[in-house]
Amino acid sequence: MNLAPYMAQLNALANPTAVDKLHSAHKVDRPYLGVTNPQINDLTKTWRAELSLADRISLADALWQTDIFEARLAAAKLLTQARLRPDDEPAWQLMQSWVPEFDSWAIADHVCMAVQKRLIADPDRLDVVEAWTQSDHLWTRRAALVATLPWTKQNHPKPEELAARERILGWAEGYLPVKNGIMQKAIAWWLRDLSKRDPTRTIRFLRMHGPDLKKFARVEAAQYLPQGWDAPTLDQSPYLGPDLRSPLNDEQLTGFDFDKDPTTPLVMLNGSD
Repeated sequence: MNLAPYMAQLNALANPTAVDKLHSAHKVDRPYLGVTNPQINDLTKTWRAELSLADRISLADALWQTDIFEARLAAAKLLTQARLRPDDEPAWQLMQSWVPEFDSWAIADHVCMAVQKRLIADPDRLDVVEAWTQSDHLWTRRAALVATLPWTKQNHPKPEELAARERILGWAEGYLPVKNGIMQKAIAWWLRDLSKRDPTRTIRFLRMHGPDLKKFARVEAAQYLPQGWDAPTLDQSPYLGPDLRSPLNDEQLTGFDFDKDPTTPLVMLNGSD
């Protein structure tokens, strides 16, 4: 793969006045061009249409190896696609090779978006991601949560999806002793997104493990939960069972539309407002 014409297109969009701002924001010493995210999107959309999958993988590899910020974003975007035909191992293996090199949120999150597509296509790949949770590299452990965000989003999860959700919550629980803000924010992100679809499970996690989260992470995780979810007694919160840890079952909970209004309190168990 001849990298030169593709880098020429990126360089043609460079904005030197934006470089210092990017360096300051991402706090990593690497080359920056000042190309905007929409501009990179437009380029990679064209490249995906023009290139075979094999050529895209080759180009993504070459772009990544430059260590240029925008080139690494472009590499991830080249492989962010719900269906890869064939969904073969080279793309998946290449993404895995990038994970230990993560050192900033923007690059890591763009690659994780590509990884999400590959995990949805083949959930058995969660076995690979689980190994990331044992890494000594903080960004690799964080990637295990960011890459599995799709399991927070099912409105009507199948049994195997619920099992995967519990598996990932177990990873999050294992991360709780890590007080680094990057990891705490990743846990909060996962719980916040889960709360939109499964508030009772989110509340159960927070009731049991909230003290192990930093305050900012607890606040973010609970951002979309209804008022009163953390009430200390059963009379004050219809969500909590007698042990004040487990949520009540579905029959005991009144209906609530979180998409319409995630802040409205639930009706109390006795039927009063």
